[in-house]
Amino acid sequence: MQERELRCVICDGDMLFEVPPCEDGHDECPELVCTRCGAAEVVAPIVVHLWNPGKGRVAPAQRTAA
Repeated sequence: MQERELRCVICDGDMLFEVPPCEDGHDECPELVCTRCGAAEVVAPIVVHLWNPGKGRVAPAQRTAA
């Protein structure tokens, strides 16, 4: 098992975390467990999707009062 030192929120300190045996068959499981209290920590990359509306759209003409 791989071990890492991270800050545990439950223990309120830097603790040793280890990767538990993965039952899902992942090559590298993103879950880590505190060796002191058993709190789980998921370490995964953050993915951000940006939405960019198409250019060239023109707003419709505004109506004017007579």
